[in-house]
Amino acid sequence: MLPFHRRDLSRERATREKPTHTEGSLWKRLYWFVIDWIKISWRDVLTMAILGAAALGIYSAPYAGTRNFPITFTESGDIVYPEFAYPNRGWIISPSLSGVISAVIPICIILLAQLRIRSFWDCNNAILGLLYSLILGALFQAILKTLIGGFRPIFLDVCQPDISLARTHNATGLNGVGFHQIMFTTEVCTNPDKQALKNAMTSFPSGHSTSAFAGYVFLFLWMNAKLKVWANFRASFYWLALLLAPILGATLMAACLTVDQAHNWYDIVAGSAIGTATAFMAYRVCYAAVWDWRYNHIPLRRDRVFDYAAAAALTPEVMERALWVRKLGWGRKRRVGRRAGVVRGKERVGSNASSAANARTNGSTGMEVPQAAARGQDLRHPDYAHHYDGRGSYMV
Repeated sequence: MLPFHRRDLSRERATREKPTHTEGSLWKRLYWFVIDWIKISWRDVLTMAILGAAALGIYSAPYAGTRNFPITFTESGDIVYPEFAYPNRGWIISPSLSGVISAVIPICIILLAQLRIRSFWDCNNAILGLLYSLILGALFQAILKTLIGGFRPIFLDVCQPDISLARTHNATGLNGVGFHQIMFTTEVCTNPDKQALKNAMTSFPSGHSTSAFAGYVFLFLWMNAKLKVWANFRASFYWLALLLAPILGATLMAACLTVDQAHNWYDIVAGSAIGTATAFMAYRVCYAAVWDWRYNHIPLRRDRVFDYAAAAALTPEVMERALWVRKLGWGRKRRVGRRAGVVRGKERVGSNASSAANARTNGSTGMEVPQAAARGQDLRHPDYAHHYDGRGSYMV
């Protein structure tokens, strides 16, 4: 079943007759291209700036909750509730470095891949989608940290509690309460560093895990679309191994938090789930599909509608754009005549001809030669115009 169209494609084409700036010097065309990009993307950039500032502001705000924690000692001097009594060893990866790694490395890989892909809109959508994922994940976890939070395993070492202070420091009325009156609040902490105390009380969810999975799961989805690891042919094993590298990186960044005891396991799981969810949502906003190998490499545009029905007929042409892989006809450049599926009045030969033969044999329609072209219809007809770039190529 084809995805539901939220916009009226025919109306979109009728109202999209805008002047294009294709003449003049290179700098003039580049100037108008930048202006057009700003007109299309300024709302997204402004929204990202606002939400990013909101996430930073919420993260910096005072902790909103008042939590109790137990303090009691056995005759041997051991603390009951030792999961909050681990030593404060410092960060293996600091929060700021975690955010930088989660953004810079995927962006560098995307930019490096453009040496072969050479698609501005793919690069644009990939970087913007990555930022969408990171910013939404940061905002989500910052709100949860500030409103819910939780104690880190190093909390008691940071707090340095003195239960004798409960008699004079009890504005909340929650010190010395609960079973055997062993529950206290941060009013009995002797550490004067308020920021360190707040940090020790905002363990849930893990910001490291959120940013790592928001960045690297998005990179995983993007690499899967470009390499076509799960498609209509058997990919090489080293592609599969390469595809797992971002997941391994995210897992290592999240799991190292159990080594320095900066987070509880459930903080890491929650942060990983948040980052994964935002990565999937951001990728689908920027690309035509997430798992569907026929479309998941195609960057969507704000100023035009992607026609899934036409793309189904023009699958070989659409597959030529924004791909890394060059196998079984994927991503290879063809002449216009070959794109139309006819070469000098004869049926097309080569990989697509064999694909068409296999499709006829197997009953598949995924790689058929476009029927419109086989009937002699011009693919530059308005029904297909949104795929044609005016230079003999079909594009998305």
